[in-house]
Amino acid sequence: MLSFVLRRLGSAIPTLLIIVTLSFFLMRLAPGGPFNLERPLPPQIMENLNKTYGFDQPIWRQYLIYMGNVARGDLGPSYIYRDRSVANLLSEGLSYSIRLGGLALLLALVGGVSAGLLAALRQNKPTDFAVMSFATAGVTIPNFVIGPVLTLIFAIMLSWASAGGWGTGSFRDLVLPVITLALPQLAVFARLTRGAMIEAMSADHIRTARAYGLPARSVVGTHAMRGAMLPVVSYLAPCAAGLLTGSAVVETIFAIPGVGRYFVHGALARDYTVVMGTVVLVAVFVIVFNLIVDVIYGLLDPRVRHD
Repeated sequence: MLSFVLRRLGSAIPTLLIIVTLSFFLMRLAPGGPFNLERPLPPQIMENLNKTYGFDQPIWRQYLIYMGNVARGDLGPSYIYRDRSVANLLSEGLSYSIRLGGLALLLALVGGVSAGLLAALRQNKPTDFAVMSFATAGVTIPNFVIGPVLTLIFAIMLSWASAGGWGTGSFRDLVLPVITLALPQLAVFARLTRGAMIEAMSADHIRTARAYGLPARSVVGTHAMRGAMLPVVSYLAPCAAGLLTGSAVVETIFAIPGVGRYFVHGALARDYTVVMGTVVLVAVFVIVFNLIVDVIYGLLDPRVRHD
């Protein structure tokens, strides 16, 4: 197992390098720049800014300088948030995003797996149709529609929750953004669990367990559930990385100062270092969660061996 983890970490380095390289050059290809304002700055000031931040250098040299700084853990300064470093902005926003994303992930995982299990055990019955209809709606309706609708009903009309902002981080402040962020993923988990559980329940070893007279709870909970969780675990890595690093749409709708909101503002303002820092952060999360999922996958499926 240790050798497998070390191999995966070794392969993560070139993967991260490719992601950062592509993101760096794609950002430079986009029109505009961090100092292109509606009212243009005087040429002398623009020249001084470009010289200060190294934009007067060839792009290949800018790339080498940036990669050297990243290797030392320096993500550079923000061009829009003056006197703030990217590392400082991300560490500040990540605390909000992790709490919001962690609650959303817990709700999506527990709710989705429970709903999918219920639908699978009552296949082709009204409960199954109701769960799948809800899951289809959750997948197809975007969260930039769900968020305002929930705000209109529960915050403005009923005054049961806050309309936006982090506030004190209480249940009243977080319930709407957590539900908005979790609903699409909850629907995906429900669909995955239902399909995998139906397939697992028709497997030979499940029929054998039933033939031996094992209790239904043991057949479902011990034998079928173990195999049905494999697709769920596989999807867990990108889902967790996306939720824990913040949803740009949800954080913008509810005015939460998380990583996603910084990413949106940075992209609109061509704040290269903020966007690049967010890309590096998300890539690291995805790589780490994929590694964790691979380890869990091996524990769930005895046929998988990490030699």
